[in-house]
Amino acid sequence: MKLNWGHKLTLGILLFMGFIFFLVYKAVNTNYDLVSKEYYKDELEFQDVIDGTKRANQLSSPLVIKLDSGKINLQFPNEMKGKKTEGKAWFYCPADAKKDQKIALELNSDALQSVPAAQLAAAKYIVKTTWKTDGVSYYNEQPLTVK
Repeated sequence: MKLNWGHKLTLGILLFMGFIFFLVYKAVNTNYDLVSKEYYKDELEFQDVIDGTKRANQLSSPLVIKLDSGKINLQFPNEMKGKKTEGKAWFYCPADAKKDQKIALELNSDALQSVPAAQLAAAKYIVKTTWKTDGVSYYNEQPLTVK
């Protein structure tokens, strides 16, 4: 069977249309996870993050986050020992928003918070911690890999 120029043109247009439909299908079915669904509101509050980070860096010791024998320990600086501290730790997984966890802080008298590692899926996280002690707010970010 020999194709003339009209058949070749029609075949070319159909292939091009099929390719475009394939690209539209892929674009519609792609999952785009945002860091925050309220990023405009978060942007307005970003100065609080800058100020909290500056205050956290001025403490005697940094917030230490370690994975030890099935527990994730958040050891807060000595200034927080014995004081009422409230806040949250956001285990943010950049690769998959479904793995994100927000945990309320409940420090013991030694300014330590323990979280069971089984509560989190195996992934790389950025632990974004915000806390308030004696009316002063603090902020810290650290990477953590849960295996």
